[in-house]
Amino acid sequence: MEPVIQEEPTGCGIAASAALAGVSYAEAKKKANALGIYAADTALWSETEHVRTLVREFGFSISPKETPFKTWESLPDKALLAIKWRTEQGKPFWHWVVFIREHGEAKVLDSKKALKSNSRKDFGRIKPKWYIEVSN
Repeated sequence: MEPVIQEEPTGCGIAASAALAGVSYAEAKKKANALGIYAADTALWSETEHVRTLVREFGFSISPKETPFKTWESLPDKALLAIKWRTEQGKPFWHWVVFIREHGEAKVLDSKKALKSNSRKDFGRIKPKWYIEVSN
């Protein structure tokens, strides 16, 4: 699985869904828009339902609950992580990333354009608040 770079400042949920599905950002955005999901909508990174809907549309099963993050080792092999979690004017916001464990290797696929590497293994710097398990 490869990272997909978000093409809009608020497109991390769309990019995370694209990475899971193995499609381009443009393809995921087109599918999202057809479902009424837009990167400019703050619900995309302050609620979970839009991303759950998009991930399901790509044929994945996704847990109905958010599980508090405990350790990297306890994560399932595929999950959406909420990082950079904060509240603004009483509303939660976060950045969506994908955690993947394949071929014995764990990594985080981060869509942020400014990163030197979007395939991250610097787990000590990433502070997940919770995760949503994803399965095929």
